[in-house]
Amino acid sequence: MTVRAYRHIERRQSRKIRVGPVEVGGDAPISVQTMTNTQTPDVEGTLDQIRRAAEAGADIVRVSCPDEDSTAALKQIVAGSPVPIVADIHFHYRRAIEAAEAGAACLRINPGNIGSATRVREVVKAAKDHGCSIRIGVNAGSLERELLERYGEPCPEAMVESALNHIRILEENDFFETKISVKASDVFLAVAAYQGLAEACDYPLHLGITEAGGLRSGTVKSSIGLGMLLWSGIGDTIRVSLSADPVEEVKVGYDILKSLGLRRRGVTIVSCPSCARQRFQVIDTVAKLEDRLGHITVPISLSVIGCVVNGPGEARETEIGVTGGGGHHLVYINGAPDHKVGDDRLIDHIVELVEARAEAIAAGDTAMTTLKRKVAAEG
Repeated sequence: MTVRAYRHIERRQSRKIRVGPVEVGGDAPISVQTMTNTQTPDVEGTLDQIRRAAEAGADIVRVSCPDEDSTAALKQIVAGSPVPIVADIHFHYRRAIEAAEAGAACLRINPGNIGSATRVREVVKAAKDHGCSIRIGVNAGSLERELLERYGEPCPEAMVESALNHIRILEENDFFETKISVKASDVFLAVAAYQGLAEACDYPLHLGITEAGGLRSGTVKSSIGLGMLLWSGIGDTIRVSLSADPVEEVKVGYDILKSLGLRRRGVTIVSCPSCARQRFQVIDTVAKLEDRLGHITVPISLSVIGCVVNGPGEARETEIGVTGGGGHHLVYINGAPDHKVGDDRLIDHIVELVEARAEAIAAGDTAMTTLKRKVAAEG
């Protein structure tokens, strides 16, 4: 793909923190998060969901810890998880301390909800002692009563003020390993709150449109809200909140980032909606390819176009492409016509091409890493 000025996104400069081994903010890649919806004391069920989310590309997974049984299970969950775990804590300060002791990489809290200054200090001490970062999570639906009375309703100004108040509590306890979210289910409210917060501080921001809805409607709302913010350079880590399998949240999150060129993972398919000009069943072909290429993690672009009207132009911009041609379809490699393939072999052939390219890229990366290590060792 060529690099053009109009595709450039200037990311907001934020400080960098760590969630376990994952860097958040600064020049770190925008990370993708999801949250388990299992019962946390069900260790195996929770770990199974975490592993599936990680296989789909999740960098970080959040786990709710509402009670002692949950924090007791967290130690096993952390030990078995392939990605860092954020412990979701709402009110009880003891749960936060227990989660830190259990190995959580990050605590999701609101310091103002934890209780007295003494309790906040205890939570901060546990976070420091165990290397936890903290996410302040402000939600439009649970703003402090004083702010609601003063502003009259949830609004961007109230959400930003709430976030800054919580930040101040942590800073007074000499804690700065913090990321912040100001989520709302209303796209306008969420976007305006994040824009205000981005101007008010330099902490990394966790983006999300909370309670966005089901798979289709929630994807649309999240894409609009997160897309607007990410395009303007705001956001260091994201979670797409869907009433769906957490794996779907991860997939949508990556698709949003891929569409803006902010992350690349797996196969990006450019395909036409199909019409009477199509010379093979595009919709069915794309569905089968998405299913069969889901295991590919190496970034590869693939175009699948049903006819020769737009096909050549799209194929020039992808690594592998196919255009419909009446039983024998033209395959493009690196933007140039290469060979033809028949209907009976179309899907299998494309899968073989993509898998071979992924293997070659992976081998090349391995060879380059080995060479760099050799050069470094020699001198």
